[in-house]
Amino acid sequence: MDASRYAHVKLLAADFLSLAVSSSAPPTISRRGRPIYRAEFVGVVVSRDRRPKLLRFLIDDGSGCVPCILWLNHDILSKSSVFASGDDLAASAARDHAGKVHLGVLVRVRGRVTVFRGELQITVKDVLVERDPNAEILHWLQCIKLARDCYDLPLAAVTKV
Repeated sequence: MDASRYAHVKLLAADFLSLAVSSSAPPTISRRGRPIYRAEFVGVVVSRDRRPKLLRFLIDDGSGCVPCILWLNHDILSKSSVFASGDDLAASAARDHAGKVHLGVLVRVRGRVTVFRGELQITVKDVLVERDPNAEILHWLQCIKLARDCYDLPLAAVTKV
């Protein structure tokens, strides 16, 4: 099994926007034949649209814009759920993350790669405000190194290592 299934793959927006989406149900998202399930991005928030059930925002890392969605309706779901305490924690975490997303802020976003109406997006798991302006440059360098040393290698070559 591919270890990247459980890891957040560091990607640039340009790489994310060029991912291949299969037409199967459910769709499989891949980069050069390697499936991508979770991803991590660093960029500046350039758009923000908050609604009662969700927060939709774009982050720009200089190579493109990544659409992100943060669901805020955990509290609505917890009223009908047997596991209310876990949903309360998820609702609290989602509200905390939503409070960090402001225009012009440099953020690190991690989450699941999903498809909605044929468009790729990140369903956000967590948001971290980056205090160091060099974090974006470091992310770029890490993405380039990981692409060269890991992500772009054939699956057979990685599993033998």
